[in-house]
Amino acid sequence: MSKHRLFRMVAIWAAVMLSAAVRAHTGFVEDTTIVYTSCDSIQLAATLALPDGSQRRCPAVVLMSGTGQQDRDCTMAGHRVFKEISDYLVSRGVAVLRTDDRGTGKSSGNYNYATTADFAADALAAVAYLKTRPDIDPSQIGLLGHSEGGASISIAASQSPDVAFVISLCGLMTAGLSSVIQQNIDIVEATPLPEADKKRYHDINERLFRTAYKYADSDSLEQKLYAVHDEWRRDTTNQHIRYGIYMYAMTATSSWYRFFIRYNPADYLYKVNVPVLLVFGGRDIMVNARQNEESAMQCLSHNKDVTVKVFPDINHLLLPCEKGTQDEYASLKDEHVLPELLSLLDSWIHQHLK
Repeated sequence: MSKHRLFRMVAIWAAVMLSAAVRAHTGFVEDTTIVYTSCDSIQLAATLALPDGSQRRCPAVVLMSGTGQQDRDCTMAGHRVFKEISDYLVSRGVAVLRTDDRGTGKSSGNYNYATTADFAADALAAVAYLKTRPDIDPSQIGLLGHSEGGASISIAASQSPDVAFVISLCGLMTAGLSSVIQQNIDIVEATPLPEADKKRYHDINERLFRTAYKYADSDSLEQKLYAVHDEWRRDTTNQHIRYGIYMYAMTATSSWYRFFIRYNPADYLYKVNVPVLLVFGGRDIMVNARQNEESAMQCLSHNKDVTVKVFPDINHLLLPCEKGTQDEYASLKDEHVLPELLSLLDSWIHQHLK
């Protein structure tokens, strides 16, 4: 199946139970041997955490990661973000499925050829798998996405009536073009560069991003990007600025970026009528809280059950922080996902169970 037909894709699933590798924890058990099949016969390896000793069908949440290859624990800068979320929710009666991304860990496929639409297909494949299990309530399966995962679950929820609720954690709720422009403004502004150089970076970034958007469907995209960069460099005031045009052009011409830069959340969110929880970090410089909240509320204006919470002192990894910059992540090794955020997930999910 061509991945360009994913919007009509019906998730294909299969569960492959390998040798028993079920680990018991206080209050829950984890099965690390789950494998289910998504589109293009991609085999996705996952861990399913279940409340221990439950005598009823459990509600469940599928966790979807953001940009970049992530393992099932969403390990970033030494923090196992999804593992922390999973342990908390399952100890409170909610089953959690977390998966190795395509081409990562024990999952097959090539991450470099996948788009956000492919990840949406993977989310629906996970839901389809959970619906087959006798220990999961098929009417109570929700999606939780982090970062770009907010976009993939938006697409997935717009395509399937099987998604009971949607939770976005520092998730993308703006158009791709707007998001990369704002993200790079915030990143540059967080540096100690002179103001004049910040303006120069803002200028070339926006020129290149808008060019990538305009020519996303064109075979001439790479040529157009180099032309814009070369024109910018001819200004003598820019010649001391180093810009990684080669790396950017290589990224911008990928299938993922061509889809992402043209992504418009309004195309999907207006179809989402299930309960939605949006959580943002006030110090997140990767997904701007104000911009994404405003966009989400516009796209979801028809939906009467939308909850928004901004935690002012957390970064993109959901950790308490001072600056929110990427270079600060390594210094936060003793921090954990904000407890108040975990408590909100628990209370909101249980309030919205049918």
